[in-house]
Amino acid sequence: MTRDFRLLAIGQGLSWLGNAFQTVALAVAVIATGGGAGDLGLVMATNILTLLAGTLFGGVWADRLQPQRVMVASDLIRFAATAGIAAMFATGGYHLAGLCALTVVSAGAGSFFSPAMSSLKPLLVPAEERQKANATLSLLQSACGVAGPATAGITVAAFGAPAGFTINAVSFLASLVAAAMIRVRAPRGPRSPMLAELNSGWREIRSRDWLLANLLGATTYHIANGVILVLVQVVAMQRLGGAHAIGWIAAAEGLGGVIGSAIGMRFRPRRLLLAGLLALPLMSVWAFAYVWPGTLAAIMIGAVIGYAGLLFYDVAWDTSLQENVPHRALGRVSSWDYLASFLAMPVGNALAGPLSDRYGIDPVLTVCAAILLIAAVGMLAVPGSRRLTRTGEPAPDHDPAPLPTDPAPTPLPTDPIPAAALPTDPRG
Repeated sequence: MTRDFRLLAIGQGLSWLGNAFQTVALAVAVIATGGGAGDLGLVMATNILTLLAGTLFGGVWADRLQPQRVMVASDLIRFAATAGIAAMFATGGYHLAGLCALTVVSAGAGSFFSPAMSSLKPLLVPAEERQKANATLSLLQSACGVAGPATAGITVAAFGAPAGFTINAVSFLASLVAAAMIRVRAPRGPRSPMLAELNSGWREIRSRDWLLANLLGATTYHIANGVILVLVQVVAMQRLGGAHAIGWIAAAEGLGGVIGSAIGMRFRPRRLLLAGLLALPLMSVWAFAYVWPGTLAAIMIGAVIGYAGLLFYDVAWDTSLQENVPHRALGRVSSWDYLASFLAMPVGNALAGPLSDRYGIDPVLTVCAAILLIAAVGMLAVPGSRRLTRTGEPAPDHDPAPLPTDPAPTPLPTDPIPAAALPTDPRG
């Protein structure tokens, strides 16, 4: 792997670890200072709504500027906001309005970071190494997802929530330094009006049946998965023994992610997206295991199988985007992808309680497991998803022909991809 890719991997690995400290510290800090579920829920909703509001604009700026510059600015803002949260709780000056305001600042910057990183990755390694690079980052993120929460829990328990926020703030500095040291440069041309560029990104999606089908299918998938992710916690607490069961299942999910990412590093089929879509339905095995047989051992096995399939699909999806979407539009297309996750998952979270109260947990989990399967099969039903073939060459960097119902597109400059080139989660 290239020097620039190693810098990105190091910076992101530290940032992913730091995010785990933020998650643990936030819950502990709010509750320890007298806040309750309402306060915590409001802060989390503020985070999601800000991401929703900013992601598409982040995609536009990722395609307008050098992506690492966007990442550096985002990390600098997130460092300042997170340091402010740490100071608030360290001095005993907790105010819900202040916490929400700092969350808006941090999440707003984060909504620009993810599309910029998606735009940067294909530039960091040669085209033939993109899949391996994506799998490496996926493997790293899965490992951080296992190690981060455990380390964060121990640290916050020993030193308090402000220490957790401080570590997360420092991790943003590490990511900032790594991004600033990346030397690769993306060709950039004259800008068009904001709305024209947003429309151009959407046209890139509409002009590819496999891309539109996967985004729509992922939206359906994430709504069902949002329901599942709430209800499985209830099942673990009520039937499987509580916190220790949640820990074991989380470890199994992490192991599955590591396995799926490792497979993605070595298994290089010519029809990579098809292979990923064939693996994605394995997540329904994980979801249904909570209903039958419903034992901790079976659920852990299902978690390994399901998350291996999910992470392999993630590698296949990222690589397919990088190889088939012109780089000058990749940030905007990726921002639509992130938006589908940000919008759908909270909808599912909100539906979990009312649906389970009315129909029962097991019936709802069964239906949602079926929806995961149907969503994946629906994406496979689209001819482009089955036929998309790897070429090893960058996508032609020009606007697609307008669809019959489209107005004439706003011209954008051509933007050839450099020879070197390098996800979520949840999805990020």
